Amino acid sequence: MSPSRDLPIHSSSATRALDFLGRAPLIPGDERAGYDTLLAGIAGTVRPADLIEEAWVRDVVDLVWEAVRLRRLKAALMTACADEGMQKVLAGLDARDTLSLSRRWAARELDAVGQVEAVLAAAGLGLDHVMAQTLRVRIGEIERIDRMTALAEARRNAALREIAHHRANFAESLRRAAQAAERIDDDAFEVVASSAAPGPAAADEQPGAGA
Repeated sequence: MSPSRDLPIHSSSATRALDFLGRAPLIPGDERAGYDTLLAGIAGTVRPADLIEEAWVRDVVDLVWEAVRLRRLKAALMTACADEGMQKVLAGLDARDTLSLSRRWAARELDAVGQVEAVLAAAGLGLDHVMAQTLRVRIGEIERIDRMTALAEARRNAALREIAHHRANFAESLRRAAQAAERIDDDAFEVVASSAAPGPAAADEQPGAGA
């Protein structure tokens, strides 16, 4: 059995066990229950054996959460800026008052929604074309979010490698300690065995030797 598995492990109490690392890095829109579920799941899988591994597990959880959040916020940005993409589409179709119409469409005003849908249908276009224009308008922000996501994932992978490296070093240290202990036991056995063996003088003292 692995030595690290003999130590106390975390179960569903993982969120409490890692409280010493500070509050969860949540922002408005984040769900605490989702974060706690992620933390308990990863801690239960990795089973941190000491404070160092607990800190790395928390790093992994926070970085996974950050990457998920960034993807969610990227989608939210696209949705919030959809009126800009709509304005570009409407301008390309020579619609009138595109700025006001696209904003009213984003506010879901019924007359504006109906008017926009009619214009798009007449041109054979749909919401995918609107979102494509939105992406074009916001490509700089989207690329920065993607780079931040990739960085969070790289840092997550580095933390996982640190855990694996820490455990490999611990296992190697334990193996060397066990080998050293075995050598000590062997040396002690040889000393005891040699002291217990009869010497030459004792071997000559056989019954009847002096008769």
